[in-house]
Amino acid sequence: MIIYLISLISGIISGMGIGGGTILIPGLIIFLNVKQQIAQSVNLLIFVPTGIIALYSHIKQGNIEKESLSILIIFGIIGSIIGSFIAIFINSNLLRKLFGIFLFLMGAYEIYCSIISKKNKKNSLCKDETKIP
Repeated sequence: MIIYLISLISGIISGMGIGGGTILIPGLIIFLNVKQQIAQSVNLLIFVPTGIIALYSHIKQGNIEKESLSILIIFGIIGSIIGSFIAIFINSNLLRKLFGIFLFLMGAYEIYCSIISKKNKKNSLCKDETKIP
């Protein structure tokens, strides 16, 4: 039952464009005692179909800068391959801690940008929400 709930919540979060991995990876590790590398690989496998659907949807809505797309894909693939090899050689506990630090920093960044946005101040660290159609 736990895996169904983790999958459902992760899918809902992914569909909202927030990133289901923030739920899926900790959920698999905490509730199902899965190794960090396995949880991250499951997350990447799930990302492929959701990413394809999201890409199709964004292309259809005209939200994609097509000039940048090929560069992003090429370097994204290269980065994924390098990251996969690095993740294999890192101790699972260290990788779990690094992932936790990453989530903490991303959360702090979002809170910071939210505060800046509410004060109507522009900051080069935060994305400009007014440019998104």
